[in-house]
Amino acid sequence: MTKFKITVINTGGTFNKRYNPITGELEVPKDALALQEIINYSYNTEFEVISIISKDSLEMNENDRELITKTIQNCKNQNIIIVHGTDTMNLTAKYLDEKIKNKNIVLTGAMLPISINKVEATLNFSQAVGFLNSNIKNDIYISMHGSVKNYKNLIKNKEEGKFLNI
Repeated sequence: MTKFKITVINTGGTFNKRYNPITGELEVPKDALALQEIINYSYNTEFEVISIISKDSLEMNENDRELITKTIQNCKNQNIIIVHGTDTMNLTAKYLDEKIKNKNIVLTGAMLPISINKVEATLNFSQAVGFLNSNIKNDIYISMHGSVKNYKNLIKNKEEGKFLNI
């Protein structure tokens, strides 16, 4: 049986954050432990995980977005999930839309770290996996809060702290 293949580009964000008992802060680690918790139960999909940036998305800049772009361009896989912070995932999606046309790309993240609440991050990542397993056209999508839409049609409502369809 052939497994579906997805490349996951891990850039950090709240999805990955863990509490540091010494500093008392939530930090973005350089590992992919949060992803491994979900991936271990995805039996029908083969994942390639590439951790390239360990930042909160508010700290991301043009150089980071260019690194994400180059990583995607060098990727042989057609199906890509980017784990990204929610505050600027729309900016990265727009940046990628201008540079990449031949891949299925889904950005996802979480408002709460998986280390604090496993449900939201697991839902967002899992629906991205399911979406990529369907017959979709090459485009840039966001998977958040029960919806996977073209990045232009799903936005973060900062007042309500959730993503909404527009």
